[in-house]
Amino acid sequence: MRIRGVSSGLQGTTQVPGDKSISHRAVMLGALAQGETVITGFLAGEDCLATIACFRDMGVDIRRQDNRVQIQGAGLHGLQQPEQPLYVGNSGTTIRLLLGILSGQVFPSVINGDASIQKRPMARVANPLRLMGARITGEGDLAPLTISPAGTLTGIDYLLPVASAQVKSALLLAGMYAKGVTSVTEPAPSRDHTEIMLASFGVAIKRQGLTASVEGPVVLQGREIAVPGDISSAAFLLVAALIIPDSEVVIRQVGINPTRSGIIDVLRAMGGNIEVQQLTSNLAEPVADILVRSSELRGVTVEGDIIPRLIDEIPAIAVAAAFAKGTTIIRDAAELKVKESNRIAAMVQGLMAMGGDVSELDDGLVIRGGKALHGAAIESRGDHRIAMAFAVAGMAACGETNIGNEDCIPVSFPGFAEILRQLGANVQMDGE
Repeated sequence: MRIRGVSSGLQGTTQVPGDKSISHRAVMLGALAQGETVITGFLAGEDCLATIACFRDMGVDIRRQDNRVQIQGAGLHGLQQPEQPLYVGNSGTTIRLLLGILSGQVFPSVINGDASIQKRPMARVANPLRLMGARITGEGDLAPLTISPAGTLTGIDYLLPVASAQVKSALLLAGMYAKGVTSVTEPAPSRDHTEIMLASFGVAIKRQGLTASVEGPVVLQGREIAVPGDISSAAFLLVAALIIPDSEVVIRQVGINPTRSGIIDVLRAMGGNIEVQQLTSNLAEPVADILVRSSELRGVTVEGDIIPRLIDEIPAIAVAAAFAKGTTIIRDAAELKVKESNRIAAMVQGLMAMGGDVSELDDGLVIRGGKALHGAAIESRGDHRIAMAFAVAGMAACGETNIGNEDCIPVSFPGFAEILRQLGANVQMDGE
């Protein structure tokens, strides 16, 4: 991907693809429900397509046309033993949430992913599932993992050491199969799409403060689901419009769930001119249009309880910080080291290559903004959010930025380059 600095501001109205987290969960619960589930606005990115492939391999009738998915639910106990290992590609959400579902099955299974997934830690999911009676084995708790029939799972009360929507979701999904109540308590709020969606499928999910509980076994009823736009994808457009002078962009129908909207809070704290308009509700998920105008940004400190609300958006925030006045400090984000890449190291190295003043912390980074950035050769490390972050940085920098392995971007944002071009960016994909 080749990006040159934008000569005039970004202008226009656009819409980002469907929310990745919600799309995953809609397929999973629709597959386990009774009756038909129809999903519109589905994110047809590689990660979510991997989730569909896994459930097809377990006998679920799933038909997709573009962003519309039709599922004939198999019921809670209707999955079939796959003939081969389930392959999740590069999707951490798929493997971690599926571990919870597979733990409750009467058949054995093996789950695996690509080289990146095989390096990502699974013990934080596998260990609490084992407390419920799950039988999960694998060398060093790394994929490939084997899940053996465990009989009836038993509900537990579990205190998460670190707020994690994936771990919480895996335990609640396993709790659907368990005897008794499964309760998960977090130290800080993480995204709550699983709880919202379980309730929408008719499950009596209970929430009190930072604790979510489900009593198994449950019955899920198929339904229609409209997936809102993904705020994690919108984040890159928000930052681009803020840092490129004379920009005004409207992003339509974005999900702004309070457990996900930390990016808006931080960008506003930095001085960003962001308006939330046309607020509505969809499946108890708030949805709105977002208007953003170019702004003079200032450095802030990002730490503590807000981190789980914006963990995936930190690469975009780091780019905004590089163009802000003053220093931005990001802490309590050590989880970034075990994403698709080590995102802390990737952002530090990339911003330094472009002339930024940035240093790495054990759990974050320090960005001393206001330096004039220039184009550079950036390696995405096969990480979609790193590739998109530096595409945005390149749009506001002088000269040309070249991003290697940009073919990872469709994992979460199909059509990313085309949307940027429609708004006025100078972006060219390899081969074009």
